[in-house]
Amino acid sequence: MNNSSHPRTSLADQAYDALKRDILTCVLDPGTQLAQADLTARYNLGTTPIREALKRLEMEGYVQAIPRFGTLITPITIEDINEIYEMRLILEKSAARLAAERASDAQIEQLVEQANFTYTFGDRQSYLEFLDHNTSFHSRVASASGNRRLQDAIAHLLDTMTRIFHIGLDLRDSADEMRSEHIQLVGALQKRDAGLAEQIVEDQIVRSRERVVEMLNQRLRVRSEVTFTRTKEE
Repeated sequence: MNNSSHPRTSLADQAYDALKRDILTCVLDPGTQLAQADLTARYNLGTTPIREALKRLEMEGYVQAIPRFGTLITPITIEDINEIYEMRLILEKSAARLAAERASDAQIEQLVEQANFTYTFGDRQSYLEFLDHNTSFHSRVASASGNRRLQDAIAHLLDTMTRIFHIGLDLRDSADEMRSEHIQLVGALQKRDAGLAEQIVEDQIVRSRERVVEMLNQRLRVRSEVTFTRTKEE
């Protein structure tokens, strides 16, 4: 068996993992232009693995290849945020209501044990761990609804929102607020109060959207100011 391709595959995977991590955590900001030469230096990898990684990321929608321009990290727009959060409201409110009505006592007990998690403001590794817990928690709520397709749809939606969540976490320290929201939700599930569970989820999603929109607007203002300053200097 010929194993000659394994080192190349391994390096391509390394490049892909490193680039995707930095895109998802907004170390590389949405809308940033990427130059292959800069990326090879940044990650200490060759041109071929970087090029292969960019192709994979383009297929997944994280970057865009633009003729005569290069590669651009796919921007996050207000329209994207509005559509995604509208989907969250539709799906997660229904999941919370059904979970309150259908979840087994064991499922609710697991959610109680899992609800008390938080992050450290400004610590990106802490953000990653928090968002992993957050995805797991909300997926468990969806699982408790008893609707597998609803669970799959929510898990996929949360996965695509990683970049958006990172933007919101960078705005201000909301760690205690978010932990309280999760604890309140499991409290409503314990009471089998479907209406309260639905309302808590709605309030949580609305606040999350507000944080993200505020932070995105801040980033856009800063980028505009930098562009204006550079234009004046030139």
